Amino acid sequence: MNKSKGAIESEISKALTRWEKDFLGRGSVSVKTDILRDMIIVTLRGILTPAEYALCETKEGAISIKRLRSDLIESGLEGLKDIIFSITGGKVKSFHTDISTLTGERVMVFKLFNDIEKTMQERIDEIKGDL
Repeated sequence: MNKSKGAIESEISKALTRWEKDFLGRGSVSVKTDILRDMIIVTLRGILTPAEYALCETKEGAISIKRLRSDLIESGLEGLKDIIFSITGGKVKSFHTDISTLTGERVMVFKLFNDIEKTMQERIDEIKGDL
């Protein structure tokens, strides 16, 4: 993996957008990925449909949407883990996600077994040493 951190983050964002469209039937409006130590943090905006926003006006509706959206993501978790592994070479140790029913923003956190940021920096240092 000789790609820059930014290039890997961009590749993850694009792959997750494709996954959303293929698996969920629609994608978010924007996706931003950040690699921090052993975590890949993905922020997705524009997740909810107009009908879901309307349903979220009540507490029961918001809870229902959160549960449904969480169940949908969990049902595709193996595919998400495969995407992260294929791009980074890192195995996912745990996965955490939540959605804001106010903003329609979802946050996904992939916790890896290894410190991917450190590994990437070591490879960059190695390449610089070879020059």
